[in-house]
Amino acid sequence: MLSSEGKALMILNGLPHVGPITLNRLLHVFDDDAVRLMQSDEKALMKVEGVGPKIAGTLSGWRKHFDLKRELALLEKHQVGFVTWKDEEYPSVLKQIPDPPIGLYQSGSLSLKEVRCIGIVGTRKATLYGQKQAGRIAARLAQAGYCIVSGMARGVDASAHQGALDAGGATVGVLGCGPDIVYPPENADLYGSMRNGGAMVSEFPFGRRADRQTFPMRNRVVAGMCEAVVVVESAKSGGSMITARFAGEQGRQVFALPGRVDQSSSAGCHQLIRDGATLVTCAEDILDELGAVGQGMIDLQMEVEGEKLKVSKELSGPEGRVYAILDAGELLLLEEVAGRAEVPVQEAASSLMMLELKRLVVKRADGRFERRG
Repeated sequence: MLSSEGKALMILNGLPHVGPITLNRLLHVFDDDAVRLMQSDEKALMKVEGVGPKIAGTLSGWRKHFDLKRELALLEKHQVGFVTWKDEEYPSVLKQIPDPPIGLYQSGSLSLKEVRCIGIVGTRKATLYGQKQAGRIAARLAQAGYCIVSGMARGVDASAHQGALDAGGATVGVLGCGPDIVYPPENADLYGSMRNGGAMVSEFPFGRRADRQTFPMRNRVVAGMCEAVVVVESAKSGGSMITARFAGEQGRQVFALPGRVDQSSSAGCHQLIRDGATLVTCAEDILDELGAVGQGMIDLQMEVEGEKLKVSKELSGPEGRVYAILDAGELLLLEEVAGRAEVPVQEAASSLMMLELKRLVVKRADGRFERRG
């Protein structure tokens, strides 16, 4: 049951045109008393720096913009809680950033009170390599006791969440939309799993759709909840670069996984490394930097290498040559595969089809082929 202060903070959090920076400034002026702020007239509100007639009018006429009764009913319907920055359950490290959310909608079984978090982020258009590395790193960090935080997007984010769950660890999804919206829709099953094995948080009220404004706001929360952020794959202008920038500004450690120099999906990571981010190749590098080196990675690597050796022994002829060509992690068109394997195009196409059926190779939407694993 929300207190009067909690309800006031929920209203403030859900009002349009009033961003977190302005809200934090207003609350500071009113001694963090949300109820007193809500009871103030427009004249008093406009004395605060950055508050003009539009914001003052929105605050004083909040009933026109926010249906508190409906919002409280939706909390119960969707089994979602609203945690304010004054509550013990609010993530302690998130309070340290300059403009923390004054409240978070939260669902799931995980308590965020004292959990140690590491963010793993990356492009939505991840390669199989990027997805695999995100899952592996997340699994190992989860085994070491860290909670994996990401933005619930397709690609690297989803792989990181799933990797943590597969390892029996904790994971938190930070939404760029209201807590009642599954976005992207294909992550519906992942949402369900995370509510049971982790948590979903959002600073946006019910019904708020994701847009260009909400995603950067989400990214600052991802960074703010974590003591470190790992960028697995990102273009130079990707949203993950925004998260990395927030992390740097907030005093968090930034890690980046290098990739192929001729793939745009790794250009952002290489830029981060040039700018001073710590280069990492596995979770053990991260744990070492954070002073939390654990065990188990060597056994995992030996298992993976053994599986690769087993696969290579089972393939021969053109099929084996085609598979070997893709071993370097390149994304190649059919004609490029045929040329490098020195086989006719038809034979390369047949070999690739068999490798796809064996789930050893995948054909991407752009027509290029990529090796799994």
